[in-house]
Amino acid sequence: MLYHEKKLILRLKIKKQRNYKNTQNMANKQIAKKKKKTEPDIEVDEIFSRSEQFIEKNKKSLIYGIGFIAILVAVILAYNYMYLQPLSERAEKSIYKGQQYFERDSFALALFGNGLDYDGFEAIVRQYGRTKTGNLAKAYAGICYYRLGDPHSAIKQLKSYKVGDTQMNSRVTGLLGDCYVSIGETKEGIKYFEKAASKANDANISPLYLMKAGIAYESLMQYKDAIRVYSTIKDKYSQSTEAGEVDKYLYRAEQLSQNAR
Repeated sequence: MLYHEKKLILRLKIKKQRNYKNTQNMANKQIAKKKKKTEPDIEVDEIFSRSEQFIEKNKKSLIYGIGFIAILVAVILAYNYMYLQPLSERAEKSIYKGQQYFERDSFALALFGNGLDYDGFEAIVRQYGRTKTGNLAKAYAGICYYRLGDPHSAIKQLKSYKVGDTQMNSRVTGLLGDCYVSIGETKEGIKYFEKAASKANDANISPLYLMKAGIAYESLMQYKDAIRVYSTIKDKYSQSTEAGEVDKYLYRAEQLSQNAR
C-alpha cells in the first residue's frame, strides 16, 4: 500500500473517532438537559403530594382553625359596629355640655352634672369608659377633682387615662405632678413634672413643668437638681415666659447650694 493511501486511511479513522466523540458529547448533553427538566418536575410533584397528604391528615384541625378565625373576625366586627360605634356616638353627645361647664370653670357641674340634661364626667366615665370620648372624660374628671381640692380622686382618674394627643397627655402627666406634691409626695411629683416637660418638648409647655420641678427640688433642698432644670429653661427655652424670670430662681438655688456645703 502506498504511503499516501495509508495516510488517507489514518485521517479517515481519526475523523471517525472525532465524530463518535462529538456524537457522545451531544447525547450526554441531551441526557443532562432531560435530567434538569425532570428533576424540578419531580420536586414539584413531591411538594404537591406532601401538601395533599398534610391537608388530608389535618383536615379537621384546619377546618376548625379557619372556622374559629372567621367567628373571631365576625365577633370583632359586630363589637365595633353594633356596640362600640353607637356607644361612642352617645358618649360624644354626652360630653359636649360638660366641656362647656369646664370652660366656664364650673368644675362641680362639669364633674357631677346638673341634674337635668347632663350627668357629668364621672357618669360618662362609668358608662362610656371604653370609648375614646370616655377616656377623654377621665382626664377632664381628674382636672375637675384637682380644682375642687380632691387630689386623691384626681390621681385615680388621671392614672386611668390612656395616652391621647400630645398636649392633653402632657397636661395630665404634669397635673399628676401637682397632685403628688399637694399630698406631700414631692419626689413622685418631680418625676411627673420632668416627664411632662420631656413628653411635651414644647417651648410653651415644657418650661412651665421644668419650673415646677425646680421649685419642688428646692423644697427638698436638692439645689444641684434645681440648678440643672433652671439652666435647661434658660438654655433650651430662652424665648419662653419662664426664661424671663428664671435668673432669680437660678441665683437663689446657687446661693443655697453654696450655703449648704
